Amino acid sequence: MSNPKYAPEEPICAIATALAPSALGIVRCSGKNCIELASKVFTRPKALMAASGNTLVYGWIINGETKIDEVMVSVYKAPKSFTGEDMIEISCHGGPGVVLAIHNLLLKSGFRQAERGEFTFRAFINGKADLTKAEAVQEIIDSHTSEGRNRAAGRLAGNLFEEIDSIKKLITDTLASIEVEIEYPEDEETIADSFDHADLNQAIERLTQLRDSWQGEKLYQDGARIVLCGRTNAGKSSLFNGILKEERAIVSDIEGTTRDWIESFVDFNGIPVRLFDTAGIRETDDVIEAHGVELTHSLSEEADVVLYLADSRYELDADDVEFLKNCRKPVVFVWNKCDLAEKTPELPAEFAGRESCVKRQIKISAKKGSGFAELYSAVKELLVANVAGGGERPQTGIGSARQKAAVEEALECVQHSLIAADEDYALDAVVQDLEDALNSLGEITGEVTADDVLGSIFSRFCVGK
Repeated sequence: MSNPKYAPEEPICAIATALAPSALGIVRCSGKNCIELASKVFTRPKALMAASGNTLVYGWIINGETKIDEVMVSVYKAPKSFTGEDMIEISCHGGPGVVLAIHNLLLKSGFRQAERGEFTFRAFINGKADLTKAEAVQEIIDSHTSEGRNRAAGRLAGNLFEEIDSIKKLITDTLASIEVEIEYPEDEETIADSFDHADLNQAIERLTQLRDSWQGEKLYQDGARIVLCGRTNAGKSSLFNGILKEERAIVSDIEGTTRDWIESFVDFNGIPVRLFDTAGIRETDDVIEAHGVELTHSLSEEADVVLYLADSRYELDADDVEFLKNCRKPVVFVWNKCDLAEKTPELPAEFAGRESCVKRQIKISAKKGSGFAELYSAVKELLVANVAGGGERPQTGIGSARQKAAVEEALECVQHSLIAADEDYALDAVVQDLEDALNSLGEITGEVTADDVLGSIFSRFCVGK
């Protein structure tokens, strides 16, 4: 590792739960002699030392004669633990003062403060998890929606590792047959005839699917930006509050109430979204409101999808038309207050064609909450329109840009190996391409990975993980 503080087996400890008032707090320890060191600050040292793996021991954490807290200690014995080492987890009362007191006492008793991701790093180096599973742990922690979490959980369960392993077998089987031909050459007319291409063609197909899965996986990890735009009093703030299911934005009949933008994370049918409520679009002499309108235009230019609201009781005016003419982002046009309108107006013909920025029209009532399901579906359709597979969850997908780069390198090498064979290169050239492909796939799972890459991966983890 590039981080010199990572020292395998050295006893480490860290607070594994949020440092905030709660029912329980957990202090996690791992490494050589960690159980023995913890027993020195425990009221029942013999019971702790004699405990079997996967058991609980009740007692008190003490500092000399002073009792700090009544705790339960979970005991895990190597190799049947998360890190593959001896581990304990001290479950105490969740007050920050109590948790910190136990943690600081352990640091004074022979433990070192764990670095970011050090527990997961030890799981990796001890063969308890490959890099795809390690990265999936952080994906789950960072996930904003249940769909994003479920996709990461598949990688944590091993589906990506198994797919990579299966593709590697296709390549190694081909390599084996080529190596036999090199050792025992026969009179093929060309090099291309010296081995079966079927396995490599299948590897190319599956690597292509993995590469293409990244765009969809990234959408569910990083999410999208959706900006609410429209004239004053179109109901943007009411829709913002309705989507959030809380009163975040001020709602008023007074025009120009919203003068600045506010944002919040929301779940749009499994896609994490940064939703922006903005100032109403209109000409105004109010300097502050005018600046808010400028910000509305700026935010819309950075949006992935614009939700443009209009009052269903009225035809579009010049401000609406000008905005839609100049908008370069996909727009879901939202006719709001449909419960109050006898008949919804028609969009001008210039906004009805394929070349228009308006891609969908939806009728809703932000006040009554009707039409929201159709709105979510329309937005999701636009967000996944350019994603391979239509955004549907693939059987196996890659979870990071690092993995995508390695898959692309492996794919390029396998493709080049077939070109080399077809153009009658020496078999050694084909072998080199396939070995390079295996090395790239090995980087995904961690079989072949530079220290600086490992440092980058685990440094993004929290301290207790």
